[in-house]
Amino acid sequence: MNRPPTAGELNLCLCHGCGLACDMRDEPEACERCGAALHRRKSNSLTRTWAYLLTALVLYVPANLLPVMNTTMLGSGADSTIMSGVLEFWQHGAWDIAVIIFIASIAVPGIKFVVLSLLLVTVQRNSQWARKERSKLYRFVELIGYWSMLDVIVVALVAALVKFQALGTIEPRVGILFFGLVVVFTMLSAMSFDPRLIWENPSIEEIADAVADH
Repeated sequence: MNRPPTAGELNLCLCHGCGLACDMRDEPEACERCGAALHRRKSNSLTRTWAYLLTALVLYVPANLLPVMNTTMLGSGADSTIMSGVLEFWQHGAWDIAVIIFIASIAVPGIKFVVLSLLLVTVQRNSQWARKERSKLYRFVELIGYWSMLDVIVVALVAALVKFQALGTIEPRVGILFFGLVVVFTMLSAMSFDPRLIWENPSIEEIADAVADH
């Protein structure tokens, strides 16, 4: 089965700044339209992705063990971690807020760790397994990355609501800083990964098609 030529076979490179398809036959260093630097692949993609991902994984431990907020109600205060906050909201009937915080704080980072690790390992092993599905997984990680700070926003809104109704006070604790860093580093990890590496090595079927065409 015939396939269309790749950008590399046509000596083309897409500018990351303006989207122009640039002719790379003369090896230009910058886009002729916007002046942005041209790269056929993201530089040191795997190394930077692993570094950001492992940093996020290390920070994820204190983000879940340290308190993220202190709630004072009727003169008595208590520190809450992410999980204890989820349970507290659930027990007080705010199950919707509990579900949002659980998904954004526990489930989403866990999914991103697993998916990015899978993508990195399979690319480094030059695996041709489910390449189309792995590309979809990467786009899924990009999509859920936009909602990574949702629980921080929810906590801020709850704090504002409590203070507005004069029910008590809510103050942030150091755990929220670690969680914010986890969000930043997982986003940097996803941005550093080059999904074109998934398609770097042709499959046996593609090689057979190329030989048949010639």
